[in-house]
Amino acid sequence: MGERRTQAERDAMTVEIGYALVSSAVLAGLTFAAASAPALLLFDPGRTARTMVLGLATAAAVLAFAVRVVHVLWRFPRREGRRLGGPPPDRPGHFGSADSADSAT
Repeated sequence: MGERRTQAERDAMTVEIGYALVSSAVLAGLTFAAASAPALLLFDPGRTARTMVLGLATAAAVLAFAVRVVHVLWRFPRREGRRLGGPPPDRPGHFGSADSADSAT
């Protein structure tokens, strides 16, 4: 099957998941504020328009959250020099490998 992950790999994934969730929450909040504030603060819309603006702002925030989480977590294995479900690439001199540390000195 697959190889077992080391404790360092599990810790790195935990940190990456936390980063994805926190950065996504911040982005969702900013998206909601950007989508709703101008319409609600610059003029006074009716009840129906206010509900519609808040609904669209909420939908945009949820979409931004989901896209950010997927983007951060999808890139993580590639940043680590691995493919999803595959062995590490055999590339000497790849950033972070032992060969690149030896060649730097």
